[in-house]
Amino acid sequence: MSEKNKPSDNTGKDQKKSKQGNNLIPKFPIWIYVVLLLVLLGIQFYAFNTSDGSRIKYSTFLKYVEKGYVDNIVIKNGSYITGEYSSKAVEEGIVKDPNAVEDPLPLIDTEAPNTFSTTMLDGDEIRPILDENEVTYDVQIEEDWFSSLFVWLVFIAIAVAFWVFIFKRMNPGQQVLNIGKNKASLYDKQSESKTSFEDVAGLQEAKAEVEEIVEFLKTPKKFTKLGGTLPKGALLVGPPGTGKTLMAKATAGEADVPFYSLSGSDFVEMFVGVGAARVRDLFKKAKETAPCIIFIDEIDAIGRTRGKGMSMGSNDERENTLNQLLSEMDGFNSDDGVIIMAATNRPDVLDSALLRPGRFDRQIVIDKPDLIGRVEVLKVHTRDLILSDDIELKLLASQTPGFAGAELANLCNEAALMAARRGKDAVEMEDFQDSIERVIAGLEKKNKLISPKEREIVAYHEAGHAIVGWYLQHTDPVLKVSIIPRGLAALGYTLQTPLEDRFLMTTDELNDKICALLGGRIAEEVIFGRISTGAQNDLERITNMAFAMVAEYGMSEELGYISLKDSQNPDNSYGFNKKYSEQTAENIDKAVKEIIRQNYERTKELLIKHKDQLEKMAETLLDKEVIDHNDLKALLGDHPEGKYPEGIFDAEVINGMAVSDEVEEEPTEDEEE
Repeated sequence: MSEKNKPSDNTGKDQKKSKQGNNLIPKFPIWIYVVLLLVLLGIQFYAFNTSDGSRIKYSTFLKYVEKGYVDNIVIKNGSYITGEYSSKAVEEGIVKDPNAVEDPLPLIDTEAPNTFSTTMLDGDEIRPILDENEVTYDVQIEEDWFSSLFVWLVFIAIAVAFWVFIFKRMNPGQQVLNIGKNKASLYDKQSESKTSFEDVAGLQEAKAEVEEIVEFLKTPKKFTKLGGTLPKGALLVGPPGTGKTLMAKATAGEADVPFYSLSGSDFVEMFVGVGAARVRDLFKKAKETAPCIIFIDEIDAIGRTRGKGMSMGSNDERENTLNQLLSEMDGFNSDDGVIIMAATNRPDVLDSALLRPGRFDRQIVIDKPDLIGRVEVLKVHTRDLILSDDIELKLLASQTPGFAGAELANLCNEAALMAARRGKDAVEMEDFQDSIERVIAGLEKKNKLISPKEREIVAYHEAGHAIVGWYLQHTDPVLKVSIIPRGLAALGYTLQTPLEDRFLMTTDELNDKICALLGGRIAEEVIFGRISTGAQNDLERITNMAFAMVAEYGMSEELGYISLKDSQNPDNSYGFNKKYSEQTAENIDKAVKEIIRQNYERTKELLIKHKDQLEKMAETLLDKEVIDHNDLKALLGDHPEGKYPEGIFDAEVINGMAVSDEVEEEPTEDEEE
């Protein structure tokens, strides 16, 4: 066995010892407890039903007393009576002579044929009758200790069983005895699910950084022999759904070490000191099972900057938990083999002490995948699906810019469900196209009743968006326009998809984007002379975009090159500690209004110029409800010269998405290998 595998074997032994130490009470099969209970019940039954001599009825006993057939009576505990038959009973044949050679009567106990027993009725007084008939008797008070002990044992067993049942039904986090225990889920060699780097797609750069951590855990001497130290922690940073948790599980799976996974909110409870106690317990167990990985998801739940939003003199449990976490991270050496990984989508709110080298030595960015990355993610999530021959993953990837890995997984699942609902044997391209629209805009509501007047307003509104997006130079291509209601509030939508992933936007592009959003409201104004509430979401996006241009991106001539965004305090939405005066705030408002006004004039001029096409497109929408790129081209003509690369829309159009045959050739088997 190689050196690098020895720590893993020791880990398994330590875990077994730990589990044995925790199970102080041995566990037996259920049938053993059933047998023990039956034995106890049998002993109790035997104790209660064992009698001295033959058993007779109480009425018979009273007759025997009057006739002188009984003698030497013993009254036990006021109710149980034993005695012997007198010589008169033997002479008259009531019982056989015990000294006789013949067998005794069949109904009499062969072990004690001359004795009997009976039970007196409650409240009956037997002694006057015995005195009257001159029968000798004795009264004994005996304590039935066995019966009392049995009753108490049964009561205690029932109470313990009820207590165990209640504790098993309760959540471990709610148990009083376990409230200070950590709530981490442990994934080790015995775990059924194994995650590897093959399950992580589209994150090549991040994967390369994480692979080094795996090497640290497998062969630490390779790095320590040169004097280097292993990293204590790695912080995975990225938007929601990009695969941060999946990357951490893959790291543990590749390193083949125990993996403790929990959320930041698992530390904090309503009781003071619980969070700190859980941190101590977690690190204690981690050291016992080292080498291992501790993964804290959503660490911003406990790692926020201290002193924010805390009232004077209050004892913040979250800060106590963070202080304990910082102390524990300082309390172990990198040689201990414990790696801490954490994930957050809000690194800007984390405490600076948590991010310094020596705690989280590395910050690994897990970003949304690019075009190539989306193709790889789609390959992973479609490998278990039955796909038709017309599926083109690069086409789907090009239609889903900005989609995270979780969104692409949801897209594939929705496509499979949609194909199943339609009774198909395989998932087709049409199912993926419809799923994209469902993910972006919501579920179609064809049965939603809309008045003809409102339907006409929606048609002109969406036509306004489409025409402005078609003719302006810096807008994304318009692929589809629909007036079928979708989602919670959308009565229609215009689908525009960028041709490539973009990370920068110019002033002209932002202005054209504002114009495209204004197109719906201004189309209503041009056609009907009045406006509706349908543009609420458009106006909200326009305002945010114009404000960002002025106050964040420095795109206003009046204010110049300044950015007023407080990156150190992103939660400051109430204007506290702002870096600008009231005069500057007033200038910001004026600049925002001016940007919107200028773009309003541009958009209105464009729609008045193409009013005939606006009316024609609205009529087509009212008739067909959905029009695709080919229909738009027939209605509006070609795009402005130079807007898109030459030939990009000259190829086959699949469900409204133009694809060039030269985009990607199918690889041969050798190329795939």
